[in-house]
Amino acid sequence: MREACSSSALLADAAERCYSHRMSKVEAIEKQIESLAPEELAAFRRWFHDFDADAWDRQLEADARTGKLDALADEALQAYKSGKCTEI
Repeated sequence: MREACSSSALLADAAERCYSHRMSKVEAIEKQIESLAPEELAAFRRWFHDFDADAWDRQLEADARTGKLDALADEALQAYKSGKCTEI
């Protein structure tokens, strides 16, 4: 025979499971970051800076390969040729 559980205990357990399922990956990561020691946070910042810069570079390179930047490049070259900008 099963032990009887109080309805409040069942409700609390169900609420916890429901909340943990609703918590996004980002929210879970935020909680982890908030718990880092200062030196761990500094290491994370360095890692994330490099990670983010690499992701930016990959996206820019992909956009250039697929021609997404061609119109902007043409516009910049035309502006330069027409004297609207100067060399740096």
